[in-house]
Amino acid sequence: MACLVARTGRELQRYNMGRRQVVGCIPYRYKNGSDGAISDELEVLVITSQKGNAFMFPKGGWELDESVEEAASRESLEEAGVVGNVECELGKWSFMSKSQETYYEGYMFPLFVKEQLDLWPEKNVRQRIWMSAAKARDACQHWWMKEALDILVERLTSAQKQEEEDALACSLS
Repeated sequence: MACLVARTGRELQRYNMGRRQVVGCIPYRYKNGSDGAISDELEVLVITSQKGNAFMFPKGGWELDESVEEAASRESLEEAGVVGNVECELGKWSFMSKSQETYYEGYMFPLFVKEQLDLWPEKNVRQRIWMSAAKARDACQHWWMKEALDILVERLTSAQKQEEEDALACSLS
């Protein structure tokens, strides 16, 4: 059972040389085909900001009592209501907060979604929408999240091509 209360406050927040450290995830899955089989069509989950007028990926503060991967998983659960496998880091970005005019450090991870919950801590303040990576890139408001998405798409596309090449090589043997 997942915790249905989001963490609040900044007492446990991590900082590096005055920059707040935040962690985010790009939740993804492969779309189900009309026949019920899983296709190779990638979908990513975007959420609305708390004010509800912008799209982004789940992200929030990295706290002192958790690993960076635990923070990524927690933010995906709290903000998007999804649970899954946190995969290898996509990168680290420095960016300016729009509201606070301070610099942040942001780490992004892919999250392969295993379960989508009906109830989650921020259900009443956010919407979540599955869409293609191309649509998500257009909709996302943060440049650094767009870069992370590009890295994820390239990583998954490269892995898929390698699997196809390996399968072809095995069939020719």
